[in-house]
Amino acid sequence: MNDMSQPPVAADGAQPLRFEAPPSTSLIAHARHIVAENPVTGFAFALFALILLAAVFGPWIVPYDPLASNTSVALHGPSAAHWFGTDQLGRDIFSRVIVATRLDFSIAVASVALVFLLGGLAGVMAGFFGGWVDTVVGRIADTIMAFPLFVLAMGIVAALGNTVTNIVIATAIINFPLYARVARAEANVRRDAGFVQAARLSGNSEWRLLLTQIVPNIMPIMAVQMSLTMGYAILNAAGLSFIGLGVRPPTPEWGIMVAEGASFIVSGEWWVAFFPGLALMTAVFCFNLLGDGVRDLVDPQRRN
Repeated sequence: MNDMSQPPVAADGAQPLRFEAPPSTSLIAHARHIVAENPVTGFAFALFALILLAAVFGPWIVPYDPLASNTSVALHGPSAAHWFGTDQLGRDIFSRVIVATRLDFSIAVASVALVFLLGGLAGVMAGFFGGWVDTVVGRIADTIMAFPLFVLAMGIVAALGNTVTNIVIATAIINFPLYARVARAEANVRRDAGFVQAARLSGNSEWRLLLTQIVPNIMPIMAVQMSLTMGYAILNAAGLSFIGLGVRPPTPEWGIMVAEGASFIVSGEWWVAFFPGLALMTAVFCFNLLGDGVRDLVDPQRRN
């Protein structure tokens, strides 16, 4: 009697036949496929890499000290010596724009991470457990949404003080309803799905189901939301700085630089506000484009 546990043998008896599963597609190969499929996504990731490099290495690659003033060259237009021109104190605008990338990017990352942990977790719990948890989270979100969001951010920063930490907290608070509602809706749809019921019948606890089945499956939509909120967080920080409630001068920050240069546009010194505004627009544009690419990368259904 043949032993069924042995691998089948080829007709000539030379080598046993072996059946191997095809190798799984790596994350790098998947990312390469996504970028090749959509050039806009590749452009967005390249722009994001440029912003990240400026944020990390900016203070060491700029040609001038961003805080050093030289009134002898004040309000000089763009030139070979000063690519973006100089401001009213003779400071190099190019150096200030590059150095400001780290601060604005840090505010955006910190605020989005904070609201993802608070709003995302609260929304997932509300959608999965329902009951009083859903009621409490819903009422908190409704209360925040009752205020004009930027006005609420202004009030929080004015009450707590215009520091970077308080700007991060204010930005996270005004984005809480958005994350909570998206996470709640996604968790509510999936809590009775077949794969969740199967995991429940296998003896997994409710918290284990929440962390291992629900959260990984809502990450694609949450990743897109995080990318979009990064741009909004930068805009919010710049807006607070523009009205004097954000980062304090002379710290390089895009919103402050636009506010300082606004009064010089009428007299013809357009570059003082134009280049910081261009950097701000580019960053927000990058994160808006990045959303679709991030969704494709983290979505399991997109794996080829």
